Amino acid sequence: MAEATPKISIRGLRKSFGRKVVLDGIDLDIRAGESLVIIGGSGSGKTVLIKNVIGLVSPDDGSIKIDGEETVGMNARDRARIMKKFGMLFQGGALFDSLPVWENVAFGLVTEQGVRRTDAKARAAEVLAAVGLAPEVAELWPAELSGGMQKRVSLARAIATEPEIILFDEPTTGLDPIMGDVINDLIIACVRKLGATALTITHDMQSARKIATRIAMIHRGRIIWHGPVAEVDRSGNPFVEQFIYGSAEGPIQMEVRRL
Repeated sequence: MAEATPKISIRGLRKSFGRKVVLDGIDLDIRAGESLVIIGGSGSGKTVLIKNVIGLVSPDDGSIKIDGEETVGMNARDRARIMKKFGMLFQGGALFDSLPVWENVAFGLVTEQGVRRTDAKARAAEVLAAVGLAPEVAELWPAELSGGMQKRVSLARAIATEPEIILFDEPTTGLDPIMGDVINDLIIACVRKLGATALTITHDMQSARKIATRIAMIHRGRIIWHGPVAEVDRSGNPFVEQFIYGSAEGPIQMEVRRL
């Protein structure tokens, strides 16, 4: 029986900025319904990888296929069609300060799908409730929200259009451990309810262990290990072991000046 086409398939992906090589031949498949978490230190290429997948950055070389369709070099019209499959939770939330919460959540519904504002507002209330926010939050402004509430509003916006693929950029960064775990639980619940494919980048191993079905580690622009989440603690890879246990000693050397 032929293996199903991956939801996302990346081959030979390369990206440099000037002389700095950021992605150096990434090969990665993400199956439909899977939750893949990419771990790695600062500057390892995680964010650039996810920006290439969503089309915010164009690769220098390589292939990115969504449902078997090549997206590298895709024209604007086809790119807009492909983007309707995506939802994204940005690291900083990226809420529009000039719009109330419900309009932030409904932004894609109104601008991309042409949903009437009354219907979009009702949908916004529905997804805000799904992430544990009271109805009155819909009328607040982003500046009136705590960090945890902003993250939940961003998650509501990411799922409002019922996307097939959701990208999470450091979803627990800046949150206390309890709120971080709340966000992890919400991500799991929302992804399962939608039956979506999830791609997350993070350096938070507690989050990675909880939300992943599979983990991949990127180091110096290459995937150096990947496997089921249950195997990450016995990977046998010294880079992975140093990272997940947060050790200063190991093959990953930080550029610091000794005092």
